[in-house]
Amino acid sequence: MTHSTWIYILIMILTTNLIRVIPLTLIRGEIKNRFVRSFLYYVPYVTLAVMTFPAIVETTNSPVAGSIALILGIVAAWLGLSLFPVSVICCVAVFILEFFF
Repeated sequence: MTHSTWIYILIMILTTNLIRVIPLTLIRGEIKNRFVRSFLYYVPYVTLAVMTFPAIVETTNSPVAGSIALILGIVAAWLGLSLFPVSVICCVAVFILEFFF
């Protein structure tokens, strides 16, 4: 049983390194396709959104409070506030809304 942990770690190392090495070996020049370039441009944002949005709703005691805080955060960011004020607004909103929902 003690060897299985090392096998898991080795598989993790191989997987994470292959994800980084394969594109470097297969793509030598600049990517000129507009679709592929736009796709690669938005991948980090989509990945962050997929990890963040469910956590916003599920980590609060009330999914309604998390959803309302998310909407308030989107509005605050849309109005041009920076990251710190937006996060404060969202945290305060969840804190207050969890008393009601």
